[in-house]
Amino acid sequence: MTLKSHQTTSATTAARPLDGILVVALEQAVAAPYCSSRLADAGARVIKIERPEGDFARGYDRAVNGDSSYWVWVNRGKESIALNLKLEADLAVVKAMLAKADVLIQNLAPGATDRLGIGSEKMRQLFPRLITCDISGYGDEGQFFGLKAYDLLVQAESGLVAVSGTPGEWGRIGVSVCDISAGMNALIGIQQALLQREKTGQGSGIKVSLFGSAAELMSVPYLQARYGGKAPERVGLKHPSIAPYGGFTCADGRDIVISIQNEREWADFCRVVLRRPDLLEDERCQNNATRVKHREFVDGTVAEIFDKVPSGEMIDRLTEAQTAFGQINSVNDLINHPQLLTKRMKVHGKDIEVPASPWMAPWDAETFSEVPQLNEHGDKLRKEFLR
Repeated sequence: MTLKSHQTTSATTAARPLDGILVVALEQAVAAPYCSSRLADAGARVIKIERPEGDFARGYDRAVNGDSSYWVWVNRGKESIALNLKLEADLAVVKAMLAKADVLIQNLAPGATDRLGIGSEKMRQLFPRLITCDISGYGDEGQFFGLKAYDLLVQAESGLVAVSGTPGEWGRIGVSVCDISAGMNALIGIQQALLQREKTGQGSGIKVSLFGSAAELMSVPYLQARYGGKAPERVGLKHPSIAPYGGFTCADGRDIVISIQNEREWADFCRVVLRRPDLLEDERCQNNATRVKHREFVDGTVAEIFDKVPSGEMIDRLTEAQTAFGQINSVNDLINHPQLLTKRMKVHGKDIEVPASPWMAPWDAETFSEVPQLNEHGDKLRKEFLR
């Protein structure tokens, strides 16, 4: 199946919201680069400062024409300069950039920028219009301050792992959800700070932590446990508070996920999909609360019927009943999914396609910009900012 490229409705030269904004990014890994790459998509000029050996995310794999998939995903549209910030000459380059910058993003080890003399508070004192964004693992205080906080560690520490997957061996959520959430929160904070600066003329200090971002994602389990007296259990594809809800296997082995949200949907599901209108009179199925209480009977009945019907026919029934459903797809299924929108970009001179941004806007470019090679813009940037 041919991939569908994301098409824009306006010229690629349309003005973008962040044209003219200069972002200096002392960043590594995923969270901060995710944020700064989305700023670049919106027109910001992003200068990525790397160690002489480069951002370690460059080496996570070699899947994309020799580049790391992580690197390609969150570093498009940036300029790269390699600097050793322990050297006064290289540190002087950063300070010269910050004198002209609108935004400083950094996710170095806690306290590292302060020790270098370029901490966020000090830089805002020197340059009052500067917006700073510090991304850390656990914030800048408390007993966890300074601990390393990679995505898996925060998934575990925040309780995300405890409410995900099935009973038995613990499992990691399959994407870097804590990094992504922190990057999104940083993006939100920076954009709000830019709007605030338009009103006040003053920059702001934004602080984001991976743990705080993960904890916010855990709001529903937190509230259920703290005020309802019971945390949700790990129930796999099922829902701890809704039934029926989850995956069921059809006669041809294809798995389909369904979701029943209200009593009208349950009635249509019984009549059209299950062809068991008698369930509407069963005392074990009178409402969602009773169905959850008798989940073994409800899910068992649904599973028994699905097991006798091929997936094609079952999808027709689900469609007729307007029951919410989805198929359990592989990554290759996603690659060929009819709803997937992609954009082209070049990696080492060769075209690749990546999922398009999940929002569409008039200023979207038809292609994503390339990712930089290590220190690709180093000489040019030194001349620009040290002249």
